[in-house]
Amino acid sequence: MLALVAPVFAGKLALVIDDFGYRPHNENQVLALPPAVSVAVLPNAPHAREMATKAHNAGHEVLIHLPMAPLSKQPLEKDTLRPEMSSDEIERIVQDAVNKVPYAVGMNNHMGSAMTSSLFGMQKVMQALKRYNLYFLDSMTIGNSQSMRAAAGTGVKVIKRKVFLDDSQNEADIRFQFNRAIAIARRSGSAIAIGHPHPTTVRVLQQMVYNLPPDITLVRAGSLLNEPPTDTSTPNLTPPGQPAPAAAKNPFRGVKFCKPKQPPQPVYATRFFSVISESVGQSNLVTYFQHQWQGWGQSKTK
Repeated sequence: MLALVAPVFAGKLALVIDDFGYRPHNENQVLALPPAVSVAVLPNAPHAREMATKAHNAGHEVLIHLPMAPLSKQPLEKDTLRPEMSSDEIERIVQDAVNKVPYAVGMNNHMGSAMTSSLFGMQKVMQALKRYNLYFLDSMTIGNSQSMRAAAGTGVKVIKRKVFLDDSQNEADIRFQFNRAIAIARRSGSAIAIGHPHPTTVRVLQQMVYNLPPDITLVRAGSLLNEPPTDTSTPNLTPPGQPAPAAAKNPFRGVKFCKPKQPPQPVYATRFFSVISESVGQSNLVTYFQHQWQGWGQSKTK
């Protein structure tokens, strides 16, 4: 008798470690993890070329971690992409990053809430990526990112981050986020989690990557390019350099609560029934029948 075994559909989990190129000691510990863990290298970091080459030689997928302008006011790194830049300037910066980060197959954004929320800005980025056959991993530093909308028609494939592992440096918090990524992968079929080469993050990865549930498979980020894309953004057509229009205000302010000056008088059951009786007695239907009855009574006496 043949035993029928139901197939197991594994959830795919991709891990990407950002900010490579500054801390070779910690980054070498990341490179000792399974090759499916991808790394994103800052092009202007002092050890960018060295760590990108090491990562590639160890079998890891390499991405360019390109600085993009945030909405918050803070000092910008060299060659940070901004929405108002020309196509030529963005092309120059992307080309320079490709030269500094060898073996890169994709790009993701470092910061970038202002840049990725600009449709016009991201369209220029996608045109540049198209020339180098790079995919774009959206770090989703803002909910209404325009990356997928901007990539339409260019052939550039876009995938999105689902979980940040280490906004907190607490190991318990990082483990919680790692398990959250697993739950999303199990529920949705795949999930991308982004972390950084902090000592606490590295320790958690060393523990958890080798103890994944049997239904979860660790994959490279680039292997998810053919997953069904979902775009939940709304068009942002604000020209670069101009503030976004303010949201329309709701003219309805509601009704203020009226507090009575005197406490309401109690209503007793006898009054309730008398009101009902009066209402029924004065209704059109009862009046009609009364008139009809009176008319019938008069016709009988004639």
